[in-house]
Amino acid sequence: MQPRGEYGRLRELRDRAIAFWKDFRTDKAAVFGLAVVVFFAILALLPWLFAPYSPTSIAFAQLETPSGAHLFGTDDIGRDVLSRIIWGSRVSLLFGILAASLSLALGATLGLLSGYYGGWVDQILSRSFEIVLMIPAFFLLVMVVAIFGNNINFEILVVGITIWPANARIMRASVLSLKERQFVRAAVATGASHGRILIQHILPNAIQPVIVNSNLQIGQAILFEAGMSFLGLSDPNVVSWGAMVNVGAFHLVDAWWLAFFPGVALAVLILSFNLIGDGVGKVYGATSVVARKMETPKVAA
Repeated sequence: MQPRGEYGRLRELRDRAIAFWKDFRTDKAAVFGLAVVVFFAILALLPWLFAPYSPTSIAFAQLETPSGAHLFGTDDIGRDVLSRIIWGSRVSLLFGILAASLSLALGATLGLLSGYYGGWVDQILSRSFEIVLMIPAFFLLVMVVAIFGNNINFEILVVGITIWPANARIMRASVLSLKERQFVRAAVATGASHGRILIQHILPNAIQPVIVNSNLQIGQAILFEAGMSFLGLSDPNVVSWGAMVNVGAFHLVDAWWLAFFPGVALAVLILSFNLIGDGVGKVYGATSVVARKMETPKVAA
């Protein structure tokens, strides 16, 4: 019986994924954003296949205008701008996804516990949410760089642990509304443990708005990294779009392409994640409406 139950759960997950995609693909803007993110992800995973030159090579003429040999021109020390943009996509995507994932894990876990247990647990955790929200993430990043040096791993950690309260508060609000639902009360009545109720009944239904917000936080984290790089506070051993924009800021008149192309890449990538977040939010919003309509007759009966 156990394998059949596992197979049934896998099939249910597959059906949910198919249903989600059918609803998601009706939003053309969200599909466009997903296509752009997939494009940048392919560049980030295989940059050596797409970059025409090494991102650190200085064998070319300085400040060469965009041409057939260098589609996006060269920078102030003779490096190919297109190659550096392709390699820089790794840093932006990695930073954004890891920081948002850390925020999702922390926020979902603490918000789940806070909303479910209530009482003194909720009071302590809610106050911790508010305390962390008061910490200015950017200035904390500057302090971390001053203490530990330019290390991208520390920067990801700092961003992740400063943006998670938003996810925690969203999760807490979802759990507070869900734990009074009939299906949760039925699970309690059958003697299900707190862990089972949290993992199997509440978490799958409460996580949806948190996922939407985490998607938006990816763009926020990418902006944090770009801002740090622009100020020269990022890891000097990696290629960053923010650092490229910083170099281009000194050559806006004589070499416009230095800031233009990495700036456009940043804007397009962040916009794409926001479009995906909006699309996912619309799908989950419609799903919640359908779920409430389906639940009402059962409660009335």
